[in-house]
Amino acid sequence: SLVLFTISLFLFGWYGSLRDLPLSIRRQRQMCIRDSIRFLLQGLLTTVVISVTAILLSILLGLVIAIGRNSEYKVLRGIAGVYIEVFKNTPLLLWIMLIFFVARIPPLGSAVLSFTLFTSAGIAEILRGGFSAIPGGQWEAAKSQGFSRAAAYVYIVIPQAVRSMIPALLSQVVTTIKDTSYLWGAMAIQELMGRGMILMNLYNSTAQIFAIFGLMALLYFAVCFTISQVVRKYQKKYRTASILYD
Repeated sequence: SLVLFTISLFLFGWYGSLRDLPLSIRRQRQMCIRDSIRFLLQGLLTTVVISVTAILLSILLGLVIAIGRNSEYKVLRGIAGVYIEVFKNTPLLLWIMLIFFVARIPPLGSAVLSFTLFTSAGIAEILRGGFSAIPGGQWEAAKSQGFSRAAAYVYIVIPQAVRSMIPALLSQVVTTIKDTSYLWGAMAIQELMGRGMILMNLYNSTAQIFAIFGLMALLYFAVCFTISQVVRKYQKKYRTASILYD
């Protein structure tokens, strides 16, 4: 019902303003509508590319931090702990602005780097929780078979822990996609929110502006809801498999 309402709002906002116009102008406006939708979809693509790139890099960096957090060496545990606490207790927008204006990195690079640094702290905690859920006997078994600690992670711990971590990782993807809406205000990257704001400045009708808002909300909702449904189905499947295994 929410999707239908949003689509109806969008169509009413634009097509409702075309009823009393001459045919030639009406066709010209309809072409403008199609161009506007294409413009927003290009912004959505930018949002997804930034989010996926940042998540993949965050998983790699978060894996290093999580292993350091579980390290036998106190110094490595301390460094990893400080990293996690710093990024968990500071706002994302601060790092976006800091990297863009202080480090002088181009906008897309600044966006990916800031999201990677910030998100990797949360992912490190997710990974560490997954690793901690592995029974201690698995470590002892690996050691008795001559595995090094690194080999134990690669061949024993990570394959077992990854199934329980996938829902939390996918939820982090949803959060990252929504947080990309900061990028337009911080560094004028034309992701979905940015392109929507550009379109709003081109129209003076309240109905059209609300229609753009509705279409942006629909696009965000479609992507995030799809990922959320994947998470729910995976959790259900994982719980069923766990019950059967037990």
